[in-house]
Amino acid sequence: MTNKSNSKKLYSTMLLLAMSMQTLPFSVNAQSRSNPKKSADIAEIKTEVSQDLMPKYKIAPDLDEKADNLYFGRQADETQKVIIQLKADTLIDEMSGNELSEVDRTQMFVQEVRNNKYKTGILKSALSAISGRLKKSFNNLGLVSAELPLSKIRELAQNETVAYISPDRDIQSFGHVTETSGWTNPTIYDNGDADPNTWLNGGLGSIAVIDSGIDPNHSLMKWSDPNRTVKIKFNKDFTGQNITGDPYGHGSHVASLLAGDWGLHNSAYEAPANGANLLNLRVLNGIGTGAVSNLIAALDWTVANKTAWDIRVINMSLGTAAKDSYKNDPLCIAARRAVNAGIVVVASAGNNGKDALGNKQYGSIGSPGIEPSVITVGAANTLGTNWRGDDTVASFSSKGPTRGYVTLANGARKYDNLMKPDLVAPGNKLIGARGYYNGTENYLARTYTTLRTGNDTLTTDKLMYLSGTSMAAPVVAAAAALLVQTNPNLTPNLIKAILMYSAQPLKNTNSLEQGAGELNIDGAVRIARLIKTTLPTINGAALLNAALPASQSSIFWGENVYWSKGIITNHGFLSGSDLMNKWQGMYASGVLISDATPFSGSAIARSTTLTNGTLSLYQGAISNNGVLISDGVLFINSNAMGGSPTPFLNGQGVLISDGVLISDGVLISDGVLISDGNANSTQAFLGDNTAAMLPAP
Repeated sequence: MTNKSNSKKLYSTMLLLAMSMQTLPFSVNAQSRSNPKKSADIAEIKTEVSQDLMPKYKIAPDLDEKADNLYFGRQADETQKVIIQLKADTLIDEMSGNELSEVDRTQMFVQEVRNNKYKTGILKSALSAISGRLKKSFNNLGLVSAELPLSKIRELAQNETVAYISPDRDIQSFGHVTETSGWTNPTIYDNGDADPNTWLNGGLGSIAVIDSGIDPNHSLMKWSDPNRTVKIKFNKDFTGQNITGDPYGHGSHVASLLAGDWGLHNSAYEAPANGANLLNLRVLNGIGTGAVSNLIAALDWTVANKTAWDIRVINMSLGTAAKDSYKNDPLCIAARRAVNAGIVVVASAGNNGKDALGNKQYGSIGSPGIEPSVITVGAANTLGTNWRGDDTVASFSSKGPTRGYVTLANGARKYDNLMKPDLVAPGNKLIGARGYYNGTENYLARTYTTLRTGNDTLTTDKLMYLSGTSMAAPVVAAAAALLVQTNPNLTPNLIKAILMYSAQPLKNTNSLEQGAGELNIDGAVRIARLIKTTLPTINGAALLNAALPASQSSIFWGENVYWSKGIITNHGFLSGSDLMNKWQGMYASGVLISDATPFSGSAIARSTTLTNGTLSLYQGAISNNGVLISDGVLFINSNAMGGSPTPFLNGQGVLISDGVLISDGVLISDGVLISDGNANSTQAFLGDNTAAMLPAP
């Protein structure tokens, strides 16, 4: 047996041993103080013992600031709603990859659920002792929602079972598709065979739409069969309002862009995954807001019911401003658990890509879009044409790098600074369902009457415009469903990689704006058809049954669109045909693609266990020339994004502790991100003032 085999065996043995242990430590750290007496004490609490960049303090920075304000008399004590992350007893959040079998992975989830139930009971008593109360436990995710006095937050943080405490922040929606995305290209939507009864329409498994509800009566949400069967197979409300309709109007529009039927206006508003079964999980209220705990509850439900409903894809066209590092953010943790359970998770990037003066605004990706395991989607502006040559990134689309952070021992903030979004998709002035609830037109259409479009008089057929990364995300979620149908054994990471590899880089646009480029369903499906149905597990093993096309491009309305041939990682990207020719270790379950290029010293390097073959590694973000992702000029290098910061200037003269300054953008200082609840949200709903998709005559 080789040393590598021995290592694998030892790893699996240790992992199973960890899973079997039931130790639940609840001792109080004597070095912590529940009632600090002076500023120095607060600083002492925040002193990091280790140098491994892990957070030294178990409270989210914005919640920590509120606790400081309380102590210094700048704020009154109040009831604080929080999300508590429980410490995991197994290695469920570690990068185990192929070292762990599916049976062991399943057992790990079972073990965590059992232990989380036990811990929750003890935590309930602990909360009661400090005048708090447990609201709900999410045992599949290792998260708990609760409320307690702000003055007791630090006392709760002393409990060793508590890994991290975040505020239960508010969430909001981020407010011609089949033609311009390539779904209607020859041999794609018709399944590429001679059978007239088979279609590539996302009809395998279920897609969970986590949003503001869905209008089940709209024609786009019904099959074009004699019975007009509703596509929504399950409804559940997580807002506490006990309704699953859509008085806000956002979720219905999103669902129609994902799975809208072909029967209305001769397929004018047909969506790529029009054959999908939808699960309607409502987390936003009648004016489009909600709590993080609502979204966590919905994600917990999807993990628990993945097998029962065969959930393959989740779409989240919503989010909140990012503060915590993705390592601590409860939404990111919840999304990661869903990905580790085998579900493709798609999230919108956010609509804060410009400030009130129209300046580009970098570092504006929202949560859970900052999570590296999800597919984060920005918005493209197609100018209403099916031709791709005039496409741009919508001005409102949020831009990277991600700006969640932890605080180091020297007081500097270590920002994640991951390259996001992963790709962009059409999201400007798209036409979809204008939902009604109990006979009343939705809130968005009533409030912004210019969004109404079309001449339909039946409420079941009425349409509206909406813009935003919210509209782009379901187009990518639909594409993911098509890849699942094409090859059901594809892992979430491999699906993400295929979508990036086949994307079209947009000219005069950098990686922090567009990721790998614009969605190309034609290219993605053609690649998925080449991949073996039984996936290899050895890094470097052959992945395809046949060779990639020589040109590696797609034809859109007579235009040759080249695939990016690249994959965004953490602070750079990999490029080369071997990304698809060979199985890369980063495609396995329980692995982050971003870990394929770990940061070492002053640069990123290729992991020898997560990558293989002839691949080019690019250090940083590129301003693209519109051909390949690797073509263009360096926009910002990997050291500026991934270097270990000090409170001083780095080699480029960038004050890392205050933010990343990019030449044609603005400084996002101190990790402060733009709220999704400001005027930019309205601008995004209305879209860029350009030519747009037109209603059917």
